[in-house]
Amino acid sequence: MSSDTLTAILFIGVVLITIGITFWASRQNKGTADFYAAGRSFSGFQNGMAISGDYMSAASFLGISGAIALYGYDGFLYSIGFLVAWLVALLLVAELLRNSGRYTMADQLAYRMRQRPVRTAASTSTVVVSIFYLLAQMVGAGALVALLLGADSQAAKDFTIVGVGLLMVFYVTVGGMKGTTWVQIVKAVLLMGGTILITILVLAKFNFNISDLLGAAAANTGKGDAFLQPGLKYGIDTTSKIDFLSLGLALVLGTAGLPHILIRFYTVPSAKAARTSVLWAIGLIGAFYLMTLALGFGAAALLDTSAGSAVAASGGNLASPLLAEAVGGGDGTTGGAVLLALISAVAFATILAVVAGLTLTSASSVAHDLYATVFKRGAATERDEVRVARISAFFIGGIAIALAIPAQKLNIAFLVALAFAVAASANLPSLIYNLFWRRFNTRGATWAIYGGLISSVGLVFFSPVVSGSETALFTSHDWSYFPLSNPGIISIPLGFFFGWLGTVTSQEPDTAARFTELEVRAFTGAGAEQAVRH
Repeated sequence: MSSDTLTAILFIGVVLITIGITFWASRQNKGTADFYAAGRSFSGFQNGMAISGDYMSAASFLGISGAIALYGYDGFLYSIGFLVAWLVALLLVAELLRNSGRYTMADQLAYRMRQRPVRTAASTSTVVVSIFYLLAQMVGAGALVALLLGADSQAAKDFTIVGVGLLMVFYVTVGGMKGTTWVQIVKAVLLMGGTILITILVLAKFNFNISDLLGAAAANTGKGDAFLQPGLKYGIDTTSKIDFLSLGLALVLGTAGLPHILIRFYTVPSAKAARTSVLWAIGLIGAFYLMTLALGFGAAALLDTSAGSAVAASGGNLASPLLAEAVGGGDGTTGGAVLLALISAVAFATILAVVAGLTLTSASSVAHDLYATVFKRGAATERDEVRVARISAFFIGGIAIALAIPAQKLNIAFLVALAFAVAASANLPSLIYNLFWRRFNTRGATWAIYGGLISSVGLVFFSPVVSGSETALFTSHDWSYFPLSNPGIISIPLGFFFGWLGTVTSQEPDTAARFTELEVRAFTGAGAEQAVRH
């Protein structure tokens, strides 16, 4: 069997499995609670698997291992930020959000405020963050399938992105949260299994001596000890050091504001299950990010990562699949073809699961927050709400496809870091204030969301990511007036500042009574079940 045939069979197999799960789940959906929150029927372990499946995206599997292969120590700093972020999510958000919300992030924010302005702001932020994240997954899909099929043409990559977009719309419109969750659980099992296999094979190449692995990586890249020390990417000058600090802030604080992670806490029946979910997720994600060390440094040791190589040309996104081929026996061997096809199929399953979760999050927010509450003022039926969610999925998928095609030159881990920056700047300040500040009000919530959103997206637009650099979206133009690639160090404090400023300048009536009720519900779970049955 040729490698192309094997690849096609595995890809088709992955897609057919996910489609079968989606059809099965569609028969279990009976209302909005099933479509949005899977009927709150998943255990803490199951939801922890789904969260890890949602979180260990193509950016982690492809982007971070690629960043390590290209930049060594500095590339691994991505992993540290992603992992530490879960402490913030566990300590500040998970249980409190589960107790005080229903389906979307806006449910919790609007509990003691005017519904329409807060839900409009939260829905806008949710869609923007989700689209940034979607770009990363779809760019990874284009690079991956082009590698496997040997189709280097831009048209093949574009076609792949369109195909992934159509599949993610199918998962959302047919399967809802139940289908999406089971796809994520299956994907988490496949991803962990594939990563463990490649890690063992890489370590076996160096007799399970990590020191030998690191030494070979440093020697093969030609960068010597500098490859194993800080400075290749972020320590070059003062600007790059500040850029790294900005990146770290975005990664650590962004997880607690990611809408597609936040809504996962609504799929469990109790606050205890929400805590259990996060603990399982931390364990699985921590183990995975440790293994990215073997993937990244293994790629640096065994592959050509110099300028002009396939790894470098893809921004590092192809490091893991090409490493799988190398440890399987190399190009042209049966083992190499099998492992390349297997790991690429796992990566493709990763992409499908994450894009489905992101699209569902955006579509749910548009239908539940904008349509049902803002436009229909609570008069929409459950059937109408779900119908609008499905229609929204088509529009969001189309926007993601249109934006992903020109973004294919960017490293997908970096694209995800931008999504984290927007989430930390726009969503986290409003959530923290709402949970812990008695005086916080509607103007504060909307100013925090819009202030953080506009500042983060605006700074990205005027950064080297969009123009003025060789890897920018627009290489022939330069309006990069903001020197940092990640805006978090400026936009996150601005989000908190605007939330404070909007609150203290507002003349709204005191909401202390509603805050007390929210506080009791958030910290004790009292009344949470009424929200479930409502």
